[in-house]
Amino acid sequence: MSTRSMLTSDDAPDVLTEVHGHVGLITLNRPKALNAVSLSMIRSLAKCLLAWRDDPRVKAVAIRGNGKGGPFGAFSAGGDIRFFHQAALSSNPELEDFFTEEYALNHLIHCYPKPYLAFMDGIVMGGGMGISQGARIRIVTERTRMAMPETNIGLFPDVGGGFFLSRCPGRSGEWLALTGEIIGAGQALELGLADRCFEVTHLAAAWDALTSLDFDRAGALEQWLSLFSKPDAENPQATAAPIDHHFSRDSVPAIVHSLEADPSVWAQHTAHTLRRRSPLMLHVVLAQIRRGRHMTLADDLRMERDMVHHCFHPHHLSRSESQRETVEGIRALAIDKDNAPRWQPARIEDVRSTMVTPFFESPWTPQTHPLRDLR
Repeated sequence: MSTRSMLTSDDAPDVLTEVHGHVGLITLNRPKALNAVSLSMIRSLAKCLLAWRDDPRVKAVAIRGNGKGGPFGAFSAGGDIRFFHQAALSSNPELEDFFTEEYALNHLIHCYPKPYLAFMDGIVMGGGMGISQGARIRIVTERTRMAMPETNIGLFPDVGGGFFLSRCPGRSGEWLALTGEIIGAGQALELGLADRCFEVTHLAAAWDALTSLDFDRAGALEQWLSLFSKPDAENPQATAAPIDHHFSRDSVPAIVHSLEADPSVWAQHTAHTLRRRSPLMLHVVLAQIRRGRHMTLADDLRMERDMVHHCFHPHHLSRSESQRETVEGIRALAIDKDNAPRWQPARIEDVRSTMVTPFFESPWTPQTHPLRDLR
């Protein structure tokens, strides 16, 4: 049966793949969960990308998500946080496998030797950014809603976030990482998190036209891009100067106090947002972004693998399973949905360096690190 005939079937796999023309086509097919990435999906993606990497028929790879109404409309809302919560409380070893294999997949995408195109239509967050930011061509639309909102659940922007956010202009990486603010197509282009903007109404035609390209003809892909790209994306509100002014401060308390002293609507909104995030993880994330700015992708992913281990096994904090910051954050947002996380500490000003520094200490030696083979 053709993959195309199964796209909206409830019993279809969560990842649909086919080769059409000279293009490997991937469709994330978990629309009811906004294509939240599961361990089985990570394994399916890695398997097909590795196979296509060595298949001479495949000249390029394109990935999209299925929305509730069919192709496009939602890319991926991130990792499967309900699984994280259940697995953490039950000490399921697949939780460790999830992050090791996810980060290895992120690295594979960033280093993929063939053109990899991500159609980032609709929601693109967390793990969805991990499977799209490494693309050679990152396509957004007027429906794109992009974010790395992990501090809202007591986590940090992983999947290489320390690498790609830290390379955004000025201090916008700190702003996005700490606040988890949602941005649209125009700001994604401005901050270097997208390459082209397509009209939603042209996505299906662009997807189909891609499969007809002669990739051996010089300039074929560039011509395709020129045909479907919008001349200009919607201009975002100019916030670069205040972002750089406030988020260049040397600590989280200094950033928040600077914002709170600024009477502008934007600064007050931003300060209020930060006051609602995990105080502990805000400190961890600021250190992550500033360390990641000077790291290779492989080293950043190894650092993030250390960090996520400590998020679920914070032995230095002497907390029970349910008291872990990430478990509590997911509980409040997605399980009980009371939106009232009990952060520890409760105030940004009460976080001590002894709580933060151990997140960056590896529980493995360089020889035993689960991502030791990344280059």
